[in-house]
Amino acid sequence: MLPRRPLLALGAAALSAPLAARAQPSWPDRPVRFVVPFPGGSSPDLTGRIVAQHLGDVLGQPVVVENKAGAGGNIGTDAVAKATDGLTIGLSINGPLSTAPALYRNLPYDPARDLIPVSLLVRGGQVLAVDPRLPVQDFRSFVAHVKAHPGKLTFGSVGAGSGGHLAMEDIKARLGLDLEHVPYRGFPPAVLDLVAGRISAMVVTAAAILPQLREGQARALAVTTEERMAQLPDVPTLAEVGLTGAASYGWQVLVAPAGTPRERIERLAREAKVALGSERARQAMDAAAFEIVASSPEEASAYVAAEADRWGTLIRQLGLTLEG
Repeated sequence: MLPRRPLLALGAAALSAPLAARAQPSWPDRPVRFVVPFPGGSSPDLTGRIVAQHLGDVLGQPVVVENKAGAGGNIGTDAVAKATDGLTIGLSINGPLSTAPALYRNLPYDPARDLIPVSLLVRGGQVLAVDPRLPVQDFRSFVAHVKAHPGKLTFGSVGAGSGGHLAMEDIKARLGLDLEHVPYRGFPPAVLDLVAGRISAMVVTAAAILPQLREGQARALAVTTEERMAQLPDVPTLAEVGLTGAASYGWQVLVAPAGTPRERIERLAREAKVALGSERARQAMDAAAFEIVASSPEEASAYVAAEADRWGTLIRQLGLTLEG
């Protein structure tokens, strides 16, 4: 039999345990910082604000969006990775999470070590668009034209290592095409030069070129999605024109700093799904040519890792490096 004093001590500990648990402050007990690594009005900002507004409604504290743009999203993503206050979450995209580790020599964070993918929120396809003055009508005639004029045609992108640049490099490698890359600082100048005939082609986010396609100022030859896009139902996928396994997307992920408690991650994922299930979210994503995914944390982690492996391999094969 145990002595009386230890029994009393054990009983006191047992009684105090649930009281201590109840005394722990609920999360969050102060406003939450939601970092979006792009300017206001951008598509990540649109998605982020939809999620942030819903989180503010259900968490009982304001969720304040902070637009922290720069370096293709790396600066804002780094801010989330380095946060230690327990009150910072954010949104990031494929560049900072899947291509930056292979692309930048001095990246100040490690996505695999410093961040937890909470939910793959949305993803959107790209369009292979060409100058309508080119003597091509479809993807196959474009390929034939490029092969007949090696090194004479150009393609634009929003920068070395961007989604559009890598998608075109992937197409080039699969088909043995020779086109010269012309990088731009953003979609508007690149699309403007395509319309003006100063570049021959580009792989571009659908929302950035839909008006020009509808007005006949550019011609769509293929989309990079696995299925045809609702916004461009007459444009075939890359698989339909013979390039299986070449599908690619731009995507947005809700992220939290490493070490965030599991139950918090799971709740954030659940609430993100609710936020993106609203009619407002559906209409906004349709207009931006994005598909709502709202995945689990496990699915998000697997997706980011697979993308990092795929595009990191291509970046290394191309020998692309940037100063971070």
